[in-house]
Order: sequence, then structure tokens, then C-alpha cells
Amino acid sequence: MIKWAITFFVLALIAGLFGFGLIANMAFGIAKILFYIFIALFVVSLIFGRRTTRSRT
Repeated sequence: MIKWAITFFVLALIAGLFGFGLIANMAFGIAKILFYIFIALFVVSLIFGRRTTRSRT
């Protein structure tokens, strides 16, 4: 998912350099949404990853 966010961010930068304002805004918006989704999934995986119990042998 982070790959998609980086892809749309790079697309937004390139479009911004060429002056395509609408395309740059849309790509940046998608990249921003994907970034926040990735951060949320990362935090959830950290929380549930810590819940594993270690058995004593």
C-alpha cells in the first residue's frame, strides 16, 4: 500500500512541475489518503503483534 502512496506522490510532483493543477491535486489527495490508511494499518499491526504470548518451557 505504501508503494501506491509513493507512486501517487511522485505523480503529483511531476504533474505539479508541468503545471497540471487538477491532476496534481487529485494525485496528491489519493497519496495522502493511502498514506493515512497505511499508518493506521501499521499501528493496528503493532498493537495486535504485541499480544502474542510466549510459552515458558
